[in-house]
Amino acid sequence: MAKKAVATLQEGRTDGRSYTKVIKMVKSPKTGAYVFDEQMVPNDKVQEFFKN
Repeated sequence: MAKKAVATLQEGRTDGRSYTKVIKMVKSPKTGAYVFDEQMVPNDKVQEFFKN
């Protein structure tokens, strides 16, 4: 019974599925070492994030 109640609460929500966590390795201008750039990006902007 509890599983059915939880499933009905989340049925209409898809907000979290419209974003993707992306990680890009970028060279630091100060030290020259590589650092990771982590962001939450909308699904339609993922390719644009990696182009820049």
